[in-house]
Amino acid sequence: MGYIQGFVCAVPQDNRTAFITHATLATEAFRDHGCLRAVECWGDDVPDGEVTSFRKAVLAGADEEVVFSWYVWPSKAAHDAIMQAPPDDPRLTAEGNPMPFDGKRVIFGGFEPVLELGAPQPGGYVDAFIAPVPRQGREDFIAFAKACDPVFMEHGAVWIMECLGRDLPKGKLTDFRRAVQARPDEDVLFSVVQWSDRAARDDGNGKIMTDPRLAAHEMPFDGRRLIFGGFVPVVER
Repeated sequence: MGYIQGFVCAVPQDNRTAFITHATLATEAFRDHGCLRAVECWGDDVPDGEVTSFRKAVLAGADEEVVFSWYVWPSKAAHDAIMQAPPDDPRLTAEGNPMPFDGKRVIFGGFEPVLELGAPQPGGYVDAFIAPVPRQGREDFIAFAKACDPVFMEHGAVWIMECLGRDLPKGKLTDFRRAVQARPDEDVLFSVVQWSDRAARDDGNGKIMTDPRLAAHEMPFDGRRLIFGGFVPVVER
């Protein structure tokens, strides 16, 4: 499963086309320099939360939409080599490919995949989750995911990837740990559930919420600080 670089940012809704152009160039560049896969997703069903939410995580304004993204690298070493010595590529510079969003509010970090079911497919619809997981409860979370994720697959999900934080830098305004109010003894979960489309997702989630097999397992993290939302892939490389 390699090493996952995750991102969340807020993009002005009027800049959707400009964002897709920017992300297309950037993802093509990273693919040329060793990235195995890159997916950028535009917010479609991203609710506000009382304690935490995707919108709160990136301080999104009323005129902004949330973007959720992940890049797959062969290894952490391959990722770090590019980040530490960026290639001379205009597609990766502010001058050659300016960001149509506030870079100071971008959340980013590195994650280690701990479970994968199914296989990613082009397009579709994505449910994204970020949550605080007790560091001492890492194995409890993996056991929980192994027991519950097959239920999602049974009800229509086509791919699930569960990752735990490995390199989560502290940001000046926002970061992954701050997004879920993670305590010092907690790691951060980065999770993706892919469906064939929005209708399959809505139908599947409806069935999942009433499936007694999930009720038999207590969440191994604080559900009040769970961030979730639905997204549409707009750039895939």
